[in-house]
Amino acid sequence: MMTIGTMVMLSNDVEKSFEQLKTVGLSHCQLMGNEIMAGPDGYTDELAERILAVCKREGVTITTYWAGWTGPMVWDFIEGPLTLGFVPVEYRHYRIGEMKRASDFAKKLGITQMATHAGFLPENPSDPNYPGVIAALRNILWHVKDNGQKFLFETGQETPVTLRRAIEDLGKEGLGINLDPANLLLYGKANPVDALDVFGEFVCDVHAKDGEYPTNGRQLGEEKPLGQGSVNFPALIAKLKSIGYDGPLTIEREISGEEQDRDILSAIEILKELI
Repeated sequence: MMTIGTMVMLSNDVEKSFEQLKTVGLSHCQLMGNEIMAGPDGYTDELAERILAVCKREGVTITTYWAGWTGPMVWDFIEGPLTLGFVPVEYRHYRIGEMKRASDFAKKLGITQMATHAGFLPENPSDPNYPGVIAALRNILWHVKDNGQKFLFETGQETPVTLRRAIEDLGKEGLGINLDPANLLLYGKANPVDALDVFGEFVCDVHAKDGEYPTNGRQLGEEKPLGQGSVNFPALIAKLKSIGYDGPLTIEREISGEEQDRDILSAIEILKELI
């Protein structure tokens, strides 16, 4: 049966990082490392031990480690392709190293899936940058597989067909998808329910997030509380069930404070009815 969890943003104050899980009454999460964690001093043995202690004490299960990376990052349609993920050549080398360190850190925590945004993967497979992107991803994949993990692409910055092609070009083994249905809308790439017809077999974790299509050619669409956007969660959950998905539904609400807690609690009730 599908399990409901939420995102936990990792910080050096580990105990505080996991407080929200108790606040909203959940025991499953994706652990998210930001650019600070990705830096050379972020992934320490001491931090791993503290996380393991909190998870044991609180009965927390981490389903996926979401790995961030350092360097410039602009989440839009203009500078995004130039700054995000492994597509920009100038940031590729050190971000590959950061993914490997994240994989090693996740292994210490017993986490068998790690996810990230790969960037705006070239839609045209004849793009001269495409082979380099695939080579970078293959470099990461070898390391992740050696650590007994799967590497998950978070959806959004590429069409479903482009993402499936990249997975096929990498050989499929050890690869999966972290489905963020809202991102497919926010980036204007696909209807998330229909996207499952293209890549549903690879879905290993799901962000329960809602949103709208873009309204201009420069900025992403607007994220919304679950149930108030255009994802159509009744249809999405039904489709996930029909293809045999029974993994995590990880609520993501990209705001903070009491409003975030309220929206997560509301999402929990909606998802409980649907699953």
